[in-house]
Amino acid sequence: MCGIIGILSRQGSAANRAMEALRRLEYRGYDSAGIATLSNGKLDRRRAAGKLANLQAVLDDTPISGSTGIGHTRWATHGAANTQNAHPHVSGPVALVHNGIIENFRRLRQDLESQGHVFETETDTETIAHLISSHLKSGKDPVKAVQSSLMELEGAFALGILFEGHQDLLIGARKGSPLVIGIGDDEMFLGSDALAVAPFTNRVIYLEEGDWCVLHHDGYDIFDAAGNKVERPVSLVQAAGATVEKGNYRHFMQKEIFEQPDSTARTIGAYVDALDQSITLPGDENAIDWASVTHLHMVACGTAYYATCVAEYWFEQIAGLPVKTDIASEFRYRQPALPNQGGLALFVSQSGETADTLAALRYCKEAGLKTAAVVNVPTSTIAREVDLVLPTLAGPEIGVASTKAFTAQLCALAAAAIAAGKARGHLDREKEKTLVKALSGIPRLIATSFAQDEPIARLARELSKARDVIYLGRGVHYPIALEGALKLKEISYIHAEGYASGELKHGPIALIDEETPVVFVAPHDALFDKSLSNLQEVAARRGNVLLISDKSGLEEAGDTPAYRIEMPECDPFVAPILYSLPVQMLAYHIAVEKGTDVDQPRNLAKSVTVE
Repeated sequence: MCGIIGILSRQGSAANRAMEALRRLEYRGYDSAGIATLSNGKLDRRRAAGKLANLQAVLDDTPISGSTGIGHTRWATHGAANTQNAHPHVSGPVALVHNGIIENFRRLRQDLESQGHVFETETDTETIAHLISSHLKSGKDPVKAVQSSLMELEGAFALGILFEGHQDLLIGARKGSPLVIGIGDDEMFLGSDALAVAPFTNRVIYLEEGDWCVLHHDGYDIFDAAGNKVERPVSLVQAAGATVEKGNYRHFMQKEIFEQPDSTARTIGAYVDALDQSITLPGDENAIDWASVTHLHMVACGTAYYATCVAEYWFEQIAGLPVKTDIASEFRYRQPALPNQGGLALFVSQSGETADTLAALRYCKEAGLKTAAVVNVPTSTIAREVDLVLPTLAGPEIGVASTKAFTAQLCALAAAAIAAGKARGHLDREKEKTLVKALSGIPRLIATSFAQDEPIARLARELSKARDVIYLGRGVHYPIALEGALKLKEISYIHAEGYASGELKHGPIALIDEETPVVFVAPHDALFDKSLSNLQEVAARRGNVLLISDKSGLEEAGDTPAYRIEMPECDPFVAPILYSLPVQMLAYHIAVEKGTDVDQPRNLAKSVTVE
């Protein structure tokens, strides 16, 4: 959730450099922020509630010096989102920043209070600072104090730790939350992801689960959970400065919506042989034998879960493969029966660090299932732990509400379904070519659909007055209705619900009145006649219908819909990808009309790395 930066240097302002990194990380949390620096061996700290602009104002008013420091932008878990609970937290000579949740902090806090420690905050993080401080008081040096403390912590954490009087020392640790080392010239960095350290270096080390590290100006040591010194590979990453600028767009979300012709083209290009009109999955072709897979479990959270719900139709219809989709946060707690013979578990996560999804992955691995993952970060924990990685090439997504990552996930899953269908003998060569051609045409169709941006913006002025909105879809478009409702809730704070159109008369129709807009996601496909019947049922009850369809669908609907969005004609196979665009644009423009914080909606963060 939270964003971490650590800077160990002999030059430059650590506070200014940390602020530069935190601006890249604010998508991870923006409830509060803070920076601590070492100047001549002395700790100094500045914190502020709210967004980074508030912290910058504090720093402008009361600057802090020093070339070594740590910074943090917070998504609150324990304790209110205020200055007092903002990181870094300090206990004696220890200052630290933390991403994650310490599950046994109450017991540790009680023990520390019995020793005379006085706590100032409600957070679990302050407990770590006091725990390390207590080990220092017992005579241990900083490295041993951290090692002893790590052994006592239960839960998830990524840590960056400074010590007063130790100008040449920065310690990091990770368990369940990502952390990277950045290697500079006579300086070192810590970051919650490579994006954080990208302004300073392109050489990074991805710490593995349980690793902790000791950084000095001229080098580093890495230890595993057992305390053994280990080596981890150094990776070269591309600087991503341009990707975090809004350019001429008003919001990152708007920019990312309009990047989807490129992001889907990159992702599709990783799977499609355009000349042969065939699919080849990246990675080890022997990692998964689709012909021997007898059942598929797909697990994800939030928007990524809706991508699996779409893919459920694809895998069953194209590959003849029985599929079960699950919400990651519920998956392992219901203790599902997972026969490992022929079983494949597929996980979808934009960050590749989603805590619930990662826990579900490990549950499946323990049960003996083969595993695959659709991820946007190929160096992420989930990507490193699965048998097969199905990459999305969406690039960094800064807006909290997922747009281009979602359509890239759909493209990767569509390609995987075609590959599975071919391997299992459910697709002949001609049908494969037809589906590949349809998939390859998605970037062009998305670009064409942007012609609806202005009409959608005009519709939003009217729909933004609603208190409740209902989204309806049939078949493979039911998950798109769910996704549309989620997008609207996330960024406009309007209550919205998605339903399968056929379920309308089984209860939701009671909600229909002239004050409640009803959005139908309904291309002119094999189920359109049934969708049209549902639409007329709504209109008969004075519901204001917005129909999202193609020219044929809109013509057949006649004057019944109060509002219309016309989409390009497309193959039904790829329609869910294309019809993601209007529900994204509708949510975006309604949120703009309401004046909400589109990129950083309240209470949400981009990467959910805690349960």
